[in-house]
Amino acid sequence: MAYRRRGISLVFLIYILIGLYVAWVYDYITPALLKDIAEALLAIFLWFLVLLGVDLHLGT
Repeated sequence: MAYRRRGISLVFLIYILIGLYVAWVYDYITPALLKDIAEALLAIFLWFLVLLGVDLHLGT
């Protein structure tokens, strides 16, 4: 019986990390973009706090 490992392979992980580095170097990924993504993820996972009026915006 053939067994195939599920999950992320090391080659795919290295490919993604290199892609992230190249996108950062060529300014496709910026600190402002990372901040916006972090705020969006907080709002998605802590949506009940948003409904209670909690401000999840990072920084000023």
